[in-house]
Amino acid sequence: MSTTRPFSPGDRGPEPGVGGASGARGEDPPAAPAAGRQSRRLSFDGESGVVPLARDFARQALYAWGWLPAATADQRAAAEDVLLVVSELVTNACLHAEGPAELWIGCDNKVLRIEVSDRGAGNPAPRTPHRAGRPGGHGMFIVQRLCLDWGVVRTAGAAGKTVWAELGAPA
Repeated sequence: MSTTRPFSPGDRGPEPGVGGASGARGEDPPAAPAAGRQSRRLSFDGESGVVPLARDFARQALYAWGWLPAATADQRAAAEDVLLVVSELVTNACLHAEGPAELWIGCDNKVLRIEVSDRGAGNPAPRTPHRAGRPGGHGMFIVQRLCLDWGVVRTAGAAGKTVWAELGAPA
C-alpha cells in the first residue's frame, strides 16, 4: 500500500469535476458518466456532523450506482467496506487535519475511489506496530487492509492535502 504515490498505477486522479451547486447540502449534481465513470462531490463548508453526513452521502451514491441494495453477501460487504473507509478518512480529517473540506467519490465498473480533502499539514499513516487490543489508532490500518491502494496528494503552494483510497467493485 502506498502513502507517497500521488496516484495509483494507471490512474491520473479524478475526472474534471462538475461545477456549480445543486443547493443540496453543498453537493454538486451527479456527474454524467464518462466512459462508465460516475462521480459525486460533497463540500463540508459550514456543515456539522460531517461523519454521518459523509456516510449518508456515500450510501446515496452507492444506491444510485447500483451497489445497493446488495443482492449477495459479497456485494453487501463491499458496500459496507466503502462506508467504513469513508467514515475513517473523514474522521481522520476531523481529528488530525482541522476538519474535512470536501469528499469526492467516483466509480467505474472495476474500482471505486474515495477522496477526502482537508487543510491539514500532517501525513496519515497506519500506526506501527498495530496493536489490535488498544483503543484508537486503527483508522489507517483499516483503510490499508480494506483498500486496493491509498495515498496522499498535495498541491504545490496550497495548504492541505487529499487522501485517496480505492476499493474493488463487487463481483
